[in-house]
Amino acid sequence: MLVTSKKTSQCSPLALAYIGDGVYELFVRTKVIEQYENIPANKLHKHTVQYVKASSQANSINAMLPYMTEDETSIYKRGRNAKSNTMPKNADMADYRKATGFEALIGFLYLSEDSERLEELMNIAYENALDK
Repeated sequence: MLVTSKKTSQCSPLALAYIGDGVYELFVRTKVIEQYENIPANKLHKHTVQYVKASSQANSINAMLPYMTEDETSIYKRGRNAKSNTMPKNADMADYRKATGFEALIGFLYLSEDSERLEELMNIAYENALDK
């Protein structure tokens, strides 16, 4: 059973980002395996990493912002502004914060059971993740 909507809005932004990270990675893995179904797992992983790293998630959120509601933007900003004690070695602080906000929004939508909106935004994210 998922968290109720009232409780979802009270979740810490880092808790939302934690679940959002897993939800988005599963979405990307599914997309990657659809595209490259007959390649070894290590190559599938390399393709997936290109979409889920902080810089790619920063690209994704930049593309998503014009399509987001005020509430979604607020959730994103809560996640972006959350104080985390860790940072990946290969990400700059601005990208890492945007990625945390992105993951918080994905986690919020997932826990709110808004699957249609979640899929819509994750498709925008996936299509815009990689540098062009």
